[in-house]
Amino acid sequence: MKLEELKFNDEGLLPVIVQDSSSGRVLMLAYANKEALEMTVKTGRTHFWSRSRKKIWNKGEESGHFQDVKEIFVDCDCDTVLITVEQTGAACHTGKPTCFYRSGDMEEKIAPVFEKASLRKVFSVIEDRKQNPKEGSYVSGLMKGGVDRILKKIGEEAGEVVIAAKNEDKDELVYELTDLWFHSMVLLCEAGLSPQDISDELERRFGRRKEEYAQKK
Repeated sequence: MKLEELKFNDEGLLPVIVQDSSSGRVLMLAYANKEALEMTVKTGRTHFWSRSRKKIWNKGEESGHFQDVKEIFVDCDCDTVLITVEQTGAACHTGKPTCFYRSGDMEEKIAPVFEKASLRKVFSVIEDRKQNPKEGSYVSGLMKGGVDRILKKIGEEAGEVVIAAKNEDKDELVYELTDLWFHSMVLLCEAGLSPQDISDELERRFGRRKEEYAQKK
C-alpha cells in the first residue's frame, strides 16, 4: 500500500473497514488520516482518527481489545481501506463482538459465526503442552500416555456423543461433542497435523460427490 496513492476526503480522512481475519466477519468502520495509517503500518495495530475528539487513537488503548493487523487492502478507487485483523476481545465499545450487531429493523441480531480463531487458540495450547509438558496438565498427561491413551479417550467420548444424541438432549450433545473435538485435536497434534489440515480436506470435498472426493488425491 502506497500512502501517496490514497485519496483522502476534504478533511484528510478515508473510511477503514476492519474485518476479522479468521471468520470474515466485518467488525467495525472507522476513519483514518495519513498519520493514523502510518502508525497502523509501523506498529502492526490499528490506529484511527477520532472525529469527535480530533485526535489519533489506538484501538484497544483503553479496553485492551487490540486489533493485530494481518493484511491491508485498498479498493479500486483508492479511497477506502480494508484491514484484516486478529481481534482481542470485543470490537464494539458496547461489548459486542462486532459493531454490526443490529439488523435493518434495528433489532439486535448477531448472526452465529463459526470462529476458527477459537480452535486455533485451543490448538496452540495443546501444542504448547506437547512441547513444554507441565506437571498436572491434563493434555501433557495424555501426550505422555502416547497415542493409545489418546485413542482410548476418543473412543470413550464418541460413545458419550452417541448416548447424548439418543437422549435427544441438545445441551448434553454439545458438551460431549466438544469433548470429542478437543480430544481429536490432541490426536491431530500427536500425529503432527492441525485443524487446518481438516479444513483443507473439507474444502477439497465441498460441492463434490463422494465418489469424486473419495478418489486418491
